Amino acid sequence: MDEIDRKIINQLQRGFPICEQPYQEAAESIGISESELIQRIEALLKDKTLTRFGPMYQIEKAGGAFTLAAMKIPEDVFDKVAEQVNQFPEIAHNYERTHELNMWFVLGTESPEEIASVIKNIEEATGYKVYNMPKLEEYFVGLFFKV
Repeated sequence: MDEIDRKIINQLQRGFPICEQPYQEAAESIGISESELIQRIEALLKDKTLTRFGPMYQIEKAGGAFTLAAMKIPEDVFDKVAEQVNQFPEIAHNYERTHELNMWFVLGTESPEEIASVIKNIEEATGYKVYNMPKLEEYFVGLFFKV
């Protein structure tokens, strides 16, 4: 990673332009061309320096719904149950934790009413209880990692 990559990561953590040509505007503020910015972002994603580049949406404002859910899964069937859970298109991501509730995932649906239905379907498919942990309040944390 060179100084330009550092500048890209530091600047884009703070926001991305919302305009007709956002990559061009962002590139100009960094002092490179639009094509170089796009190429560098793609390279940073490819080599896993960045794991994600994209917007964060408040899906609830568009009518959708998200919830955090957890399950208590025996270690000997964890991978099998993870595969079953991940078959549901509503699962955004799924990860293992060292905790009594060792499987955690984010569930996203088109409407809030669908959350309970998907949870019920997961419980029926896996045979394990799903603990729904809906967001009660939202906080904005201006997280920034200087590179």
